Amino acid sequence: MSMQLRVVHTTTFEYDGKAVASYNQARLTPVTTPEQIVVHSRLEVSPKPWTFAYSDYFGTAVTAFEVVDPHETMTVTATSTVQTNRPAPRPPELTWAEVAAREVSDRWTEFLTLPDIVAPPDDFAQRAKQVAADHELPGEAALDLCALVHDEVEYAPGATDVRGTAATAWRQRAGVCQDLAHLVIGGLRTIGIPARYVSGYVHPDRDPVVGQTVVGSSHAWVEWWDNGWHALDPCHHTEPDDRYVSLAHGRDYSDVRPISGIYSGAATSRMSVEVEVTRLT
Repeated sequence: MSMQLRVVHTTTFEYDGKAVASYNQARLTPVTTPEQIVVHSRLEVSPKPWTFAYSDYFGTAVTAFEVVDPHETMTVTATSTVQTNRPAPRPPELTWAEVAAREVSDRWTEFLTLPDIVAPPDDFAQRAKQVAADHELPGEAALDLCALVHDEVEYAPGATDVRGTAATAWRQRAGVCQDLAHLVIGGLRTIGIPARYVSGYVHPDRDPVVGQTVVGSSHAWVEWWDNGWHALDPCHHTEPDDRYVSLAHGRDYSDVRPISGIYSGAATSRMSVEVEVTRLT
């Protein structure tokens, strides 16, 4: 069953004083893929900026913008309408030998690295290796590893921040969707399965009411390679369906940050984010 979803993502920056200039990149525009078609997309910035749009190395739509007039607040509003139609999940196909072959490992080498943000602690790495040993196919191990993280790491908003690591989330057995995704990615890469980080949104209701606007939030999940990218949300222990809208993918969160940049003039700033999701059809 396909859905048409409208997502309005508003980010407000408030400065203590006047910011003289602000230089940013926004990854808030969905791209059309086999699973989703972008019907409409608009990014609005106030005060009025200079903008430049491009696709980054991973194929994400990026809007670079500069606000060079002194300002005390800045608002970035991304509005998107997306038709989703995710196919039923395919069963695992590749063997361990096929995943380890150069055709896969060389092609997806960037999704096999273990930087600090996703590197698992030793005890979790050993758990991941045991999961791999228990399954004949990598795809089966991937599903089991996602279930392990979902069962043992509590979703706890505020337990970590955007600079947190997978190892920290595992030690305290708590984190947010970003942390659970990083932990699964680190585990999958440890056992030789290419894995990437996906950012986007999910409608919070399992059976969304047409025309009803609800409060949403940014979300993160994982895709791993098994003769194609397979998605799984370890936070909800589910394979993403038509309620999910993807924005960007990369090696980890640092590749897909919704808004990143620098500013000058004011000493500090505060940021607030609001997301509204409406099922249209």
